[in-house]
Amino acid sequence: MNKKTLAASAATTLATILQAGVADSATNIPAEWRQPVKPFHILGNIYYVGMKGIAAYLITSGDGAVLLDGTLKENAPVIEKNIETLGFKLKDVKILISSHAHYDHAGGLAQIKADTGATFIASRADQWGLEHGAQDGDINYTADPYPPVKVDRSFETTDTVTLGDIVLKALVTPGHTKGCTTWSTATMEKGRVLEVVFPCGVTVAGNVLVGNKSYPQIAKDFSKTFDMLAAMKADVVLTGHPEQSDVWGRKAKADAGDESAFVDSGMLKRMAEKYRDAFEKELAKTQAD
Repeated sequence: MNKKTLAASAATTLATILQAGVADSATNIPAEWRQPVKPFHILGNIYYVGMKGIAAYLITSGDGAVLLDGTLKENAPVIEKNIETLGFKLKDVKILISSHAHYDHAGGLAQIKADTGATFIASRADQWGLEHGAQDGDINYTADPYPPVKVDRSFETTDTVTLGDIVLKALVTPGHTKGCTTWSTATMEKGRVLEVVFPCGVTVAGNVLVGNKSYPQIAKDFSKTFDMLAAMKADVVLTGHPEQSDVWGRKAKADAGDESAFVDSGMLKRMAEKYRDAFEKELAKTQAD
């Protein structure tokens, strides 16, 4: 293939990708990860302030708010605007928490931390990645670097974060990253106490499952995590990538008048089994290669 033909082929491929809405012209990052959406109230004291394809959640109290995740670094101003659109001030955000140290969830945290003055709390196993803005573990793709963010308080496997009447419980559910953290909290909705769980990533997501030199126990950790998630009580499940828990489908139902649209006590267990199956198939395929 000559240079002219090769260039034409590359242009055609890029055009196909763009028409499909998979990525923008600069990178292979899905366009929805950068697509702004109107922030909205989910239930109780919990709000969605993220993008179309990557979530950030605001948990509020009379003494301030907690923000879970910052999405991509370039999305930080959008998240900040979303918080203000809801009627809160940036200085109301007193605590930042992280699900895991990947560029698409932690990239905006450094700017948001600087702009809010919030205390950043994260797992110790993910601290290195967060403070270096880098992926920690063997992967089969090139991970984008992101602005490092200083962790003010870290924890080993569990922790409890409180702010006013907010009580957030952290549980390290490793695999997706070494310190991948599932957060949970109770909220009141129309006189009913609901247990809300924000599960950390459960996809293989390019991690090397066999022969991972910097994370040799990754496969065992994944298996342990699926067991932990399947055993958790969750009335409401809200994921870092909204499609994994049908956030937009449930929002449409809520907008149509379904007051229980976000309540599904069986969702977390179904998710754990679905992604366990996908993980086991990927592990078996890798072991056979």
